[in-house]
Amino acid sequence: MLGGIFLTYTIKEVADKVGLSAYTLRFYDKQGLLPFVSRNESGYRAFTDGDLHLLHTIICLKNTGMAISAIRQYISYVMAGPQSIAQRRELLTTHRNAILAQQAQIMKNLKEVDYKLNLYSDPHARELVQEEIAQAKSEKQALGLADPFPVTE
Repeated sequence: MLGGIFLTYTIKEVADKVGLSAYTLRFYDKQGLLPFVSRNESGYRAFTDGDLHLLHTIICLKNTGMAISAIRQYISYVMAGPQSIAQRRELLTTHRNAILAQQAQIMKNLKEVDYKLNLYSDPHARELVQEEIAQAKSEKQALGLADPFPVTE
């Protein structure tokens, strides 16, 4: 809305605004994610500011790993009106928990990456890496396994 005037946007304008391709928006529409988008008298999709808000939610859900089928279910709840609030809350709570679990795993992996970066940034990195290799070689040898570390210094 601009000064009390309601605006509509073409698929190209929306694609530019939200950072998706027109192809992706058409795909989302074919997947049943955009039932709230109306068509103008020429048959073209006419997006409103309200549609952009819902599209932002769809993009957020997709970017956080929600499956298209689950997003479609969420949108069907939205289209059903206020009586679906409990279902929306349940679906989003489940998704939030999945995001938190993924975030925890990412943090765990980041700690390992940071550990390695600190190791390789240490002034004694060469010696520390050699110690790691020596330990791995010793373990392989004790278990009667082949030495996968042919390079030695």
